[in-house]
Amino acid sequence: MNLYALFLAIVSIESGGNSNAVGDHGKAVGPAQIWAVVVKDCNANSRAHFTLDDRVSMQKSFEMFQIYTQHYGKKFGKLTPEIAARIWNGGPDGPNKTATLKYWKKIEVAYYKQIANE
Repeated sequence: MNLYALFLAIVSIESGGNSNAVGDHGKAVGPAQIWAVVVKDCNANSRAHFTLDDRVSMQKSFEMFQIYTQHYGKKFGKLTPEIAARIWNGGPDGPNKTATLKYWKKIEVAYYKQIANE
């Protein structure tokens, strides 16, 4: 799996690549639409020291994406694009939530386009 390609697919859907995007009534910020709880979670589950301002950085957002999806993906066995995307959308138990299936279908199309462009 190409985690960076998946991240770029998510960014394309979440913000259209806009690093200053704000959504979910001000709760989601940056290109990957990261909530404050995800920043806190990443810091707690790694040696990182991310700030809320780091959410607007593509590089820092990708680092948080990696930490978050890999940490919570462990309980699902092998981390696949679907599992990672559904964790990103629905939290640590996202792959168990039927509500994240629709999100995955949007991301899946963007992911395979991203892979094809490499």
